[in-house]
Amino acid sequence: MDHIEKENRIAVWLADHREDVIRTADYIFQHPETAYKEELSSACLAAFLEKNGFQVEEKTAGIDTAFTAVWGEGRPRIGFLAEYDALPELGHACGHNLLGAGAAAAACALKADMEKTGAPGTLRVYGCPAEEIMSGKIAMNQAGVFDDLDIAVTWHPFDRNRVSNDIWQAQDIKNYTFHGVSAHASRSPEDGRSALDAAELMNVGVNYLREHVPTDVRMHYAYRDNGQPANVVPDLAKTNYFIRSSLRARTEDASRRVDDCARGAALMTGTTVEIELVASCREMKIDRGLTELYYEAMTKVPTPVYTEEELEFAGRISQEAGLDNGGEYFRGLEPLEDEPVPISIGTDAAEVSHTVPLITLSAATMCRGTPLHHWAAARQAGMSIGQKGMLYAARCMAEGTKLWMERNTEKNYFEKRTKKNQEGMIL
Repeated sequence: MDHIEKENRIAVWLADHREDVIRTADYIFQHPETAYKEELSSACLAAFLEKNGFQVEEKTAGIDTAFTAVWGEGRPRIGFLAEYDALPELGHACGHNLLGAGAAAAACALKADMEKTGAPGTLRVYGCPAEEIMSGKIAMNQAGVFDDLDIAVTWHPFDRNRVSNDIWQAQDIKNYTFHGVSAHASRSPEDGRSALDAAELMNVGVNYLREHVPTDVRMHYAYRDNGQPANVVPDLAKTNYFIRSSLRARTEDASRRVDDCARGAALMTGTTVEIELVASCREMKIDRGLTELYYEAMTKVPTPVYTEEELEFAGRISQEAGLDNGGEYFRGLEPLEDEPVPISIGTDAAEVSHTVPLITLSAATMCRGTPLHHWAAARQAGMSIGQKGMLYAARCMAEGTKLWMERNTEKNYFEKRTKKNQEGMIL
């Protein structure tokens, strides 16, 4: 660490606590837990924060695996959003072990700087469960957990380093449950009314519907196991749908039309259908001022440097997974785009952006071309490539938030900003 870095309390804290941050991320990686079952993961992250001077309140918004860790007092009130849920079967193939530990480390490093400078303010780290099923932050937001924040800060593992200038999608998640009449499939099929036929006809209808929706609309589904053998006319069939677009109005229109496909399929087959809205969120609201400010901070933070062993690992995993990166595994900081970028994925953090100004950063925790929700992403989330990206993201979040605090000391600034955001203005 050079002389300038030694004078930077954020950099010093992260260097001094590097191994502890990595141990925290690795423990969560080694104990993958799915939505609302993240008992070990949330407890591990909460213990890390408590050890570093935060007061931890459990069961935020009445959710067993959510928590709020608090340090400081007064304004500004800054919230770091941490995640730690894993995917079924794949484990941490979205890098949430890194996301949670990185967000917590950023808050701790900023705390160390505030203690040194005497800067006022309250830091909160929110342990947010169940992001993979689009649930945790939405429930917390509905409970008013984020209402009094001045800014919310988070990040996500990706294959590049950049400010996330992205419009994450507005989404509906729905369950469709068809009920029919059971019968012997060979002896008396005429007595049966197949719920499975209804589900299949619904899916056919949705697949034809794809031709008649805007190009950014995404509709995808999976069957939920009903456990019945093929020699019985199924009286029960269940599907799960994700319906998304970059604009809430388009998502709502597509969602209504998918419902109509379900109702039409039930009518055709003499069955009935129950429609359950599991989760819903709006598209991400981009704050241009925040993206520019955090990008400015990121330009001053060195991007990770990789060892020969790490580059060889990236080469092997690129070949094994068939990644399209042309042998260029990592890059530095990507430039900030002139306009927001619609992307075809969603996050429950998008709903928070309509309550409080939200900034999201991205860091390369995997080599270029690695898709999320893929075994190659999980492999890298559990080793030094992912860990270097996590520590880089932690510093960028802390440095960006410090810069934001320094720039926004105008009298009544926080009150005016909160009012603007709640009025629905893009700041």
